[in-house]
Amino acid sequence: MFLLYIDPGTGSMLFSILMGVMGTVVFFGRKLALWIRFVIAGGRAEKISSTKMPYVIFSDHKRYWNVFKPVCDEFERRGIDVVFWTASPDDPALDEKYKYVKAEFIGEGNKAFARLNIMNAGTVLSTTPGLDVYQWKRSKNVERYVHIRHSVDEPVGYRMFGCDFYDAILLTGSHQEQYIRKLEELRGEDKKECAITGCTYLDAMKERFALSKKAAQNDVRHDGERTVLLAPTWGASGILAKYGEDIIAALVATGYKIIIRPHPQSYMAEQRLIEDLQKKFPETEKLNWNCDNDNFEVLSKADILISDFSGIVFDFTLIFDRPLIYADTSYDSGPYDAAWIQEPLWRFETLKKLGRKLQAADFSNMKEIIDSVIVDSSYAQARKSVREEVWYFQGSGAAKTVDYLLNVQ
Repeated sequence: MFLLYIDPGTGSMLFSILMGVMGTVVFFGRKLALWIRFVIAGGRAEKISSTKMPYVIFSDHKRYWNVFKPVCDEFERRGIDVVFWTASPDDPALDEKYKYVKAEFIGEGNKAFARLNIMNAGTVLSTTPGLDVYQWKRSKNVERYVHIRHSVDEPVGYRMFGCDFYDAILLTGSHQEQYIRKLEELRGEDKKECAITGCTYLDAMKERFALSKKAAQNDVRHDGERTVLLAPTWGASGILAKYGEDIIAALVATGYKIIIRPHPQSYMAEQRLIEDLQKKFPETEKLNWNCDNDNFEVLSKADILISDFSGIVFDFTLIFDRPLIYADTSYDSGPYDAAWIQEPLWRFETLKKLGRKLQAADFSNMKEIIDSVIVDSSYAQARKSVREEVWYFQGSGAAKTVDYLLNVQ
């Protein structure tokens, strides 16, 4: 008898690949059904794709408007036509009074993907992962698909094969490219084009913060009472899934103002968890649940952030230059591209520099820990060095992005 052993990491990766293949088969069938319906309807699919659009931006959710608005503004400033397609009926883009940017709601779910899969365009820019993996398929009438990052951390936090089928990836800094190249090598893929163009949404947030009334008034955010923001990622490795009731109870016990901002995806993927926690911890004068599409105001109010490995860590520390506590949540890389990476991920090594690690055993001393981190000045230099490492071309991200799009035509 022969016994075959597969280590847990490899087993998790193989399982994810199997699920990806199964998902692809399912969604191919759905795509075929949609195509047949279009043909039966009299060739409407052919009519939709008859006019070629030189530049298209696609956003799958309104929360990414902070990434795309600076790009749209730059296209508008230069007087260059661009089409903005969104899958959110209340996307802020639809309310903008542009002359050269044409915003259109193309439907939600499969209705949006049906349009995308037969689109006729030169260059498509999107922050949506999973191109050519699930519902969203490459159109034979699109010349180039370009992915733009909506976070400054390493690009392996997407579900498996998140960026593999894009033609190019726009990066915020040089630290991200090594992960793209590693995945290409491990998967035997051709090299994609990688271009560093900076971070459009951080540029906009920095400008907004500099102009805000709070910044102009010596950063006075409150009348002596501290405000703590709990803003984790979603999924089994996130704070709310792992520590939920315990960490919220510990925060409430501090007597400070507490703002809980679940990841937007939590309201869909972890709806029952969020509802249960909101029932156990209803809003009071000192406890607020925040679900604003724009996170600027809630970040402005906070003296300190408690998070895990969520991208909001970098928004808070790099823009507002304020302290961080990060929770030990034992990240499970199984469903993600990160499962292919054996060495420690950049984000976890960087968290050690930016803030203090929090474990369940620390919950009973939550107030003392918060107070000590807020007054600890040793993290300020780390925030400065990380800012320079991950955020190239500060203030010029939109211009660099549009320059790239124009030059690849």
